[in-house]
This record gives sequence, C-alpha cells and structure tokens, in this order.
Amino acid sequence: MEPKQESGMEQRAGVATNVIEAIVAFCIVIMGIVVLQGSRALGSGWTTDGPGSGYFPFYIGIILCISGAGTLYQALFGKNKNTEVFVDSEQLKRVLSVLIPAVVYVLVVQFLGLYVASVVYIALFMIILGKFSPIKSVITSVAVIVLFFFMFEVWFKVPLFKGQFNPLGFLGY
Repeated sequence: MEPKQESGMEQRAGVATNVIEAIVAFCIVIMGIVVLQGSRALGSGWTTDGPGSGYFPFYIGIILCISGAGTLYQALFGKNKNTEVFVDSEQLKRVLSVLIPAVVYVLVVQFLGLYVASVVYIALFMIILGKFSPIKSVITSVAVIVLFFFMFEVWFKVPLFKGQFNPLGFLGY
C-alpha cells in the first residue's frame, strides 16, 4: 500500500490499481485452467462425428489463459502500469454498504422467496440509504412487489421462486 499525492488534495492510502488488476488477471488464468481441465475431461479433440464436447470450451480456456497472462504481465511489469490507489476507505465503505445487504438478500431469498425478501430489501434500502420515512418506504416496497407479483404470477403465468418456507403459499400460487 502506498499513499499517493493527488493534485492539491490529501493523500489517499490503499492498494494500487495494478495490484488489483494482477489479482483479477491471476483469477482469470485460474478460471482458464479449470475450463481447460474440464474440456479435456469432456473430450476436447476431434471425433469421428466432429468436434468433441469439450472442443470449443478448450479453446475458450486457452483464450482465457492467454488474455489473463497478458493482463497479469502488463499489470506487474508493463511500462504504463497504473499505481494509483484503486479504492480508498470511504469509497470501499460505500461499496460495502450496497454489497453486504445484497449478499444477505440473496441468502434470505432462499428461505423467504423473491417477493418477501424483496419487500424487506427495498424498504430497508429506502430507509437506511435513501433516508426516506419508514411508512413511505414500506408502502413503496409493497406496491412494487405487488405489481411484480401480478405481472409475473398472474399476467405472464411465470412463477418466481417462493423460497423454502413459501410464506405466500396461502395465495395459491
């Protein structure tokens, strides 16, 4: 971590952008290797009927490995590597204030389903991040989800995930 002096502003501390780029590039190389191994297991060669099941994924894996390795090289050894701070603590706090509730929402959907979890998610976002009144937030979130319920379940006849507990099972959908 190295602090950087920005034009007339205070120093920002954090991880350099090229380090983050290198980490992401390394992950892409690993993903490419996994794709290569999977495609080899499927049969990446040419068979009597034409290409095997893993033929095209094998070349996608090669492309991932090459592009990841090239990006990794540029991030670590390139002449124009970006050493500015990737994200400072205030920016990270803002990102996490959205990311953590989103992860919790995805987990809650498994139990309560999309509709109930979405009502809670929208209402809490409006109250906590949007600073709206709790009554307006709850009314708005319920109205939005009721609209979605009618749109998907009633009009389009497309059932959405109700969760393990199916708290809306009494509706018959």
